[in-house]
Amino acid sequence: MSQNAHTWEADVVVVGGGGTGLAAASEAARLGCRVLLLEKNPQTGGTTSWSIGSVTATNTPHQKRAGIKDSADAHFEDLGLHAGPLAPRDNLALRRILVDHTTEMLDWLMSLGVVFVGPMPEPPHRYPRMHNVVPNSRSFAYHLTRYCRRLGVDIRLNVAAQRLIERDGRVVGVEAITPHDGPVRVLARKAVILASGDYSGASDLKAQLADPAVADVEAVNASSTGDGHRMALALGATVVNGDIVRGPIMRFIPPTRPNLILRLPPTPAVARTIAWAMRVLPQAVLRPFLMRFLTTALGPSPDLFKQGAILVNRHGERFTDELASPACDVARQPDRVSYIVFDQDLAEKFTAWPYFVSTAPGVAYAYLPDYRRNRKDIYRQADTVAGLARELGVPAAALESSISRYNGDARGGRPPLARPPYYALGPVKSYVVFTDGGLKVTERLEVVRSDGSVIPRLYAAGSAGQGGLLLEGHGHHLGWAFISGRIVGRHAAGESPLEPGAA
Repeated sequence: MSQNAHTWEADVVVVGGGGTGLAAASEAARLGCRVLLLEKNPQTGGTTSWSIGSVTATNTPHQKRAGIKDSADAHFEDLGLHAGPLAPRDNLALRRILVDHTTEMLDWLMSLGVVFVGPMPEPPHRYPRMHNVVPNSRSFAYHLTRYCRRLGVDIRLNVAAQRLIERDGRVVGVEAITPHDGPVRVLARKAVILASGDYSGASDLKAQLADPAVADVEAVNASSTGDGHRMALALGATVVNGDIVRGPIMRFIPPTRPNLILRLPPTPAVARTIAWAMRVLPQAVLRPFLMRFLTTALGPSPDLFKQGAILVNRHGERFTDELASPACDVARQPDRVSYIVFDQDLAEKFTAWPYFVSTAPGVAYAYLPDYRRNRKDIYRQADTVAGLARELGVPAAALESSISRYNGDARGGRPPLARPPYYALGPVKSYVVFTDGGLKVTERLEVVRSDGSVIPRLYAAGSAGQGGLLLEGHGHHLGWAFISGRIVGRHAAGESPLEPGAA
């Protein structure tokens, strides 16, 4: 970097302004540190704001009101059940840290103004533990950003960290790029915290650490490009469980305009009103409101395909065995999109339980009429196959041929698509929702080199510092983000400051 680069200084430098980074920055600032947070996007929130907003916790006020007597020990055991065959690869020390801090984590978030409803069941959890934020997941960044600013955290947006600065074997800062000042040296008197998220949006890291087959599958959060992973790897760090990838997973494309739920301001008054409504209003009144959320960008149920729906691409061609691994094949189609096609028999079936089109755990189930009302942009219906092809903008002959071949000999025991009218939902795309490979860390969340030595003054939290911890099931990634963020903020604040000029 040029000697003419600008220089910024702080006690603690945090890379990443999602839930993890905001939690870390606020905790270090609360303990008296001058904190500088670097976020490469125009706003804070990161992947936290893309999430459904579930946090899994024990011994919460919500559980107690429901008469549930839970424990961290039971949660620890149930996480092993969630991990299934991957359980031997779990970092049990970090799992213990996670379950031991969920109660205080939820209390802390609520003290900042975040409002939850629940708890909701999610087997194999033995008790309902899933708490869902209202009105939407932007509530986390809204309240945490305000809290950070009250504590004096210096939040710099549109600043992209590129390299760690190392002196005498210890990390003393970060080199970054800004839109107006160009390159900057951001010096940390105490520590640098990597809270930069995962690498779900990094084709090269997915190919290197996971599987080349998912390298070019789009990420839910395209800006999750593994920046912290890259910077730490350059100093000899290592990644644990890099091959564990959640995806490809099919989801309906999101609406081009945010719906009512996503436009609601996440203020305490609005959130408390929604939480009250969800407790007392009958489902007949509440359900249409929930459907505005549920039909946004969730995935289609596999039952659609088991009952006979097929996938076609923009050319009207059926390209996969829908009962195998269709999401991988969707990602290889023109424009990486496909459509779900079915007939009247299946349409009638998917109007009531147990045949739902999509679901958000603990919230509700959405059926075909819900998509007809709330997602007119992805709902198509026609009296003939040729008419449906016109609605989709695909060649009629190709779509007719695809359905004819399926009806002839490629159904695999499923019912034919033969009763008009005909329907399509889509486009659907395949996404990588998250990657679980995190930098290897100590129980203090210090980043560790491949030889087992600690990189002094470098910490990682959230997805960047997942360290082999398995976070299967809903609500654990967000829980780890906030818990590890707060813990790492405390440890970083406790570092002895460097001598003047040591950086």
